[in-house]
Amino acid sequence: MTIIGDGLDAAVQKAFTRPTPKSAGAQMRYLVQQLKGTKAVAQMLRVSQRTVERYVKNQIKKPRPDLAARLETEVRKRWQPQIRARAKEKAASTGGIVIDTRARLGYTAPIGSTDQDRIRHLTVALPPQYAARLFEAQEQGASDQRLQEIAAEALKETYFQDGGTRAGSLEEVRFTDIEHLEFDL
Repeated sequence: MTIIGDGLDAAVQKAFTRPTPKSAGAQMRYLVQQLKGTKAVAQMLRVSQRTVERYVKNQIKKPRPDLAARLETEVRKRWQPQIRARAKEKAASTGGIVIDTRARLGYTAPIGSTDQDRIRHLTVALPPQYAARLFEAQEQGASDQRLQEIAAEALKETYFQDGGTRAGSLEEVRFTDIEHLEFDL
């Protein structure tokens, strides 16, 4: 599970204009349509092709919990790609992204400052360039650690340094032990 990656996905999913299919049959039909065949869906979900066909025909209606979770995840990944792209583009170009987090934050600074890590609850509007970097890194398959570093850099500039008006000698921000994280576009 990637905390920041999942948070970014959840923020984009808030922009959806229609709900995802709810029943297993509708979800399976959607995936068959997207992947253009039952064989590809069967391989992706790690079930037999015949099982996929039975879901499509509504001969099976209630999937096992693990299959239901995989089905839901795969449908959400592919649902409304144009809406998803527009939401990302808007956040990356004009709107920015809001991060609401409760995590351990600290920083490296010159001697004499109180740089002790502590749990902080922050709600900060990040500029569009950081939203663009987060989405770009996520699309390139960056690890959660890399996404965390980008978020820490964004918090350093917007929260700790306030766009360069204070804490100019701040070197590095540590963003760890995330208890809560939510993004909003």
